[in-house]
Amino acid sequence: MSGPVKIALVGLGWWGQKMLSVLSSAPEDIKVVRAVEPNMDAVRDLCADKGVTLSADYADALNDPEVEAVVLATPHSLHTDQIAKAVAAGKHIFCEKPLALTAEEAARSVALCAEAGLVLGMGHERRWEPPIADMLAKADAGELGRIQQIEANFSHDKFVGMDPSNWRVQASEAPAGGMTATGIHLLDLSVRLLGRAESVLCICEQLSSKLPQGDTVAAYVKFAGGGTSYVSASLSNPFMSRFTVYGSKGWIDIRDKAHVEAPDGWIVTSAMAGGPIETVEIGKAEPVKDNLVSFARAVRGQETYPITADHLVDNIALLEAVFASSRSGQIERVAQPAAAKVGA
Repeated sequence: MSGPVKIALVGLGWWGQKMLSVLSSAPEDIKVVRAVEPNMDAVRDLCADKGVTLSADYADALNDPEVEAVVLATPHSLHTDQIAKAVAAGKHIFCEKPLALTAEEAARSVALCAEAGLVLGMGHERRWEPPIADMLAKADAGELGRIQQIEANFSHDKFVGMDPSNWRVQASEAPAGGMTATGIHLLDLSVRLLGRAESVLCICEQLSSKLPQGDTVAAYVKFAGGGTSYVSASLSNPFMSRFTVYGSKGWIDIRDKAHVEAPDGWIVTSAMAGGPIETVEIGKAEPVKDNLVSFARAVRGQETYPITADHLVDNIALLEAVFASSRSGQIERVAQPAAAKVGA
């Protein structure tokens, strides 16, 4: 097929509306033709203004022959079942993070998509931030030498005043503080740079809010191939986003000027062995859109989607171990499901 990939956007809450907004600037690659939202009254005017068919039933999107792919911006616990149903309907899938809450479920979803020849995209838009993409390219080329350590924080206070009934602040949907909201992106980048994790120690506390899953989380990860990553996040302090990678030949520190909801550029400080410490500013970009465009181009066979099956499963295996450690307060081993390599 040719032309833009026609998608159904499933879930029109905060992040679903963000994706709907940015996709209006990528008409040659991807087009929203249908939306699914149980609370139809809240978004009826928005969908009418965008010319998007709206319904409350996921099955409507799966049964629509015009829809080639679904984009899931839904509660975490629904992803595995929704992916299975999309695969059965022959639809490609882009899923907001996290892919699943257990490694076994993640492996199952990855295997289903691979066996059906369907593209599985993932809402890890940080990989498409220009300085992050540049850092990954430098690491892949060996310019940073042996990657030794990662230090990262991604915090915001957007959920503190949220209605307690909202799924985003339920401990059942989002265990371990901000790990599923923000920390998961840092785990993804850590896995991308250092491979499969071996063990993790996580401390999660409720320090300055009433969030039932806690508001302050820190995880210290040891990787099977060597190297460590320290990932922290708060759901009750003003916005902060920092990702720093240390290698034997150089280091790079990347700080976002604003939340990816409304990106405003980045400040990058770095140094290579024998050279000075340098700081540069990177202008605005829209990584949420760029990730979805990359997914659409993969659906069309124009490029290979860069988040691999191993990355997807290894990240959720680490996330599941983070949950376990946050409960036990002990170092927990990271499991590797038998199906983790399917579709790699």
